[in-house]
Amino acid sequence: MNDQATFEMRYRALASRDARFDGQFIAGVHSTGIYCRPSCPAITPKPGNVTFYRTAAAAHEAGLRACKRCQPDAVPGSPDWNLRDDLAARAMRLVEDGVVEREGVDGLARRLGYSSRHLTRVLTAELGAGPLSLARAHRAQTARTLLASTELPVADVAFAAGFGSLRQFNDTIAAVYRATPTELRALSRRGRGRPPAAPHAASGTLTLHLAARAPLDRAGLFRFFADHAVPGLEHGDETSFARPISLPGGPAAVEVRAGATVDTLLATVRLARLADVGVAVARIRRAFDLDADAVAIDAALASDPVLAPLVAATPGIRIAGSFDPVEALFRTLVGQQVSVASARTALGRLVAELGDGAFPDAQTIAARGRDVLRGPSSRIDAIVGVAEALVDGRLQLDIGMPLAEFRAALLAQRGIGPWTADYLAMRALGAPDVLPVDDLVIRQSAAALGLPGDRTGLDRHAARWSPWRSYAALHLWRARPPRARSARA
Repeated sequence: MNDQATFEMRYRALASRDARFDGQFIAGVHSTGIYCRPSCPAITPKPGNVTFYRTAAAAHEAGLRACKRCQPDAVPGSPDWNLRDDLAARAMRLVEDGVVEREGVDGLARRLGYSSRHLTRVLTAELGAGPLSLARAHRAQTARTLLASTELPVADVAFAAGFGSLRQFNDTIAAVYRATPTELRALSRRGRGRPPAAPHAASGTLTLHLAARAPLDRAGLFRFFADHAVPGLEHGDETSFARPISLPGGPAAVEVRAGATVDTLLATVRLARLADVGVAVARIRRAFDLDADAVAIDAALASDPVLAPLVAATPGIRIAGSFDPVEALFRTLVGQQVSVASARTALGRLVAELGDGAFPDAQTIAARGRDVLRGPSSRIDAIVGVAEALVDGRLQLDIGMPLAEFRAALLAQRGIGPWTADYLAMRALGAPDVLPVDDLVIRQSAAALGLPGDRTGLDRHAARWSPWRSYAALHLWRARPPRARSARA
């Protein structure tokens, strides 16, 4: 699509106030000096006064401020950062995970395998802003969320959002929103009242509203997490899920519950350090796949007559992701070729004997895994071997890795085959276009629905589901024949 066609498509979305595009791009209105979400209820500006931007940071660089009426930062994030696998998208995953705050631009570039100069050049060309501006915009959005959802004092909001000083925070809020933090708090709560969890804020426990793109198969997500919950580590039911997570500032705990509307979740986070709140929110959003473009996914998959009834039965299906790629790897290896119940038992024993209240790290599994793991010696050797590779650096997993590099790194390890690599690409990277054609349940479901049940035939047919083959896999797992049993964990 050329630039003019892209502009016309986006302008039509703006003119029709189409909320499906909120978060996917921003409309900068130069006659007023503001930027808006596509669904802004204001009078549609003339085309000559509008420039469309990929990120809020790009709008900030152009000297625009956020619209107080539509609050363009109060929307789900862009689905592009998972859909695309290029350098800009992978950088955005890491920016949202707080890498710039922790490691600086040089650290971000190093994680991505490029020089900081080249990275800045690419991000400026692709997204309209460099890494420092992108991180600044993300801090401002985190601050807006905290002001809207908590009763934290303004100074605490500033440092929790990652600002180095109260003055820097006030200057950024003034530049981005043309308001003081107190005024922004009032604007963000317009029509919502006070947040429900304010009394706990001082103890490091915050409750935040997380918006998702509708439709959202909330029940399916909670069911998956509950069915796969590791005893002693996690617990969940049809409307909630809770577990500890590891954050840069120390151990934390999260509880995610169904929100008041079908496209919202409530996340309560207990933090060792308030500055980790942005990272916690980013990881919850990734684990629950909240930024997926559900409308586009459902429309694309429903165009196949075989999948259409499955999509109609479960609109807004989501990838249940992971909070840590290394943990996801060990959970998958332990759960291979056994039932979910057996995997939960084995993982519960691992946590009880090696975890000390959390999932054990690679170093602990490398040192003591053989004392706890049960099963064939070849599987134990593979699990311990992977742990050793992680410890000595021969294997590295990162959400900023390209899909091909991620799969290749896994396939180079003994005991890891294509199914494991594909499944982990879905769970750890949130990759939207992976179909594990070696999965027995997927092939049984495909055959029962009249699709090719062999690997080659199914792979060929699934090409029409691209770039959403991971979501097709979820529908096929859900549609498994009664006698099929999944060994995923």
